[in-house]
Amino acid sequence: MTELNTPEREAATGTGDRSRPRAALPALCATQITSWGIVYYAFPVLNPQITASTGWPAGATTAAFSAALLVSAIAGIRVGRIIDRRGPRTVMTVGSVLGVLSILIVAAAPNLTVFFAGWTLAGLAMAATFYQPVFAALTRWWAPDHVRALTVVTLAGGLASTVFAPLTAVLAGHMSWRATYAVLAVVLAVVTVPAHALALKGAWPKAPSAPTHLLYGAGQVARSRQYWLLAAALTLSAFAVSAVVVALVPLLLERGFTTTEAAWALGLGGAGQTLGRTLYATLARRTGVTARTAALIAFGGLTTAAFALVPGPYALLVALSVCAGMVRGNLTLLQATAITDRWGTTHYGRLSGLLAAPTTAASALAPFAGTALAAPLGGYPHLFELLALMAATAALVALMTRPPHLASQW
Repeated sequence: MTELNTPEREAATGTGDRSRPRAALPALCATQITSWGIVYYAFPVLNPQITASTGWPAGATTAAFSAALLVSAIAGIRVGRIIDRRGPRTVMTVGSVLGVLSILIVAAAPNLTVFFAGWTLAGLAMAATFYQPVFAALTRWWAPDHVRALTVVTLAGGLASTVFAPLTAVLAGHMSWRATYAVLAVVLAVVTVPAHALALKGAWPKAPSAPTHLLYGAGQVARSRQYWLLAAALTLSAFAVSAVVVALVPLLLERGFTTTEAAWALGLGGAGQTLGRTLYATLARRTGVTARTAALIAFGGLTTAAFALVPGPYALLVALSVCAGMVRGNLTLLQATAITDRWGTTHYGRLSGLLAAPTTAASALAPFAGTALAAPLGGYPHLFELLALMAATAALVALMTRPPHLASQW
């Protein structure tokens, strides 16, 4: 058995089994689908209509979306510390309310200033409701079997684009983008606020003690060379992945496909994420953490390069989207377990929040940077070539992220 399970098996206190709320996992599955689908995946579908209707530059609207992700990166550090101490219920419930308010503000925005304000508030909601707080909650409640729980919730989360990208396109085909966002805000309120408030009531167990060879303080880990290299690799990869997700729709539009076809391609990529996550546990059992990290990032680069080089037919591009989604799904679980695989669970919330900050910041900059770079590079295919090169660099950096206590394992 690889290092994936060893730290958690040694560190488990058993309190997770007794204290975890039974409704938490299904509730979090539902809220991840809804939160990601509405607060994140609806934007790339609606943005062409937003710019056409308002006359706002695409670079400006995308910058507002990027600002939300940047705010999420900064706020996520504090959120991780709070959850380590107090648990996820209050944070995620408040985050759900903020998410609803932010989408309503975006829908009603009369100008770019208010549009930016709405997305800034959405960034706080993302930090409090997206994967990082969920990972912290499940890692504590479900230890030592947290990988199973993480897989289940990310399997569900992978359906967010599959459900909400086509749904958003259908709504936008029958009403304005503002009305579409208003309807989605109601859905967000109905699903996420009561789910977080009622299903996350379980007692918050104390952090388990780390095994002897993993007795690192959070500060010591965060200052280590391996931690910084891991952050660099995941940050470069996150930039490439996020830029691909947001740029896929305009890439397909540039190649002559309709908005609906592009939305379905994006949505089916979400189905690929779900399929990919079913394979992660097997991959983790058969590979070491370093090799796994480098290989998954490299495969992400290969799918991005394929998008750059393959103009069609549509069915082939959909197949590529599914493959890219499979890689993204595995990368999500890879990041969710990156800390525990290397340094145990004791300071998971804090270390994971610190690790997520630069990756989320990169994800924040990627949509804006991708849109800004596409024209000077000569089009979206050339942008995808650059993103593929970035992923290849990240894969090489990932080979140097093995901590000293795992020196005999790849």
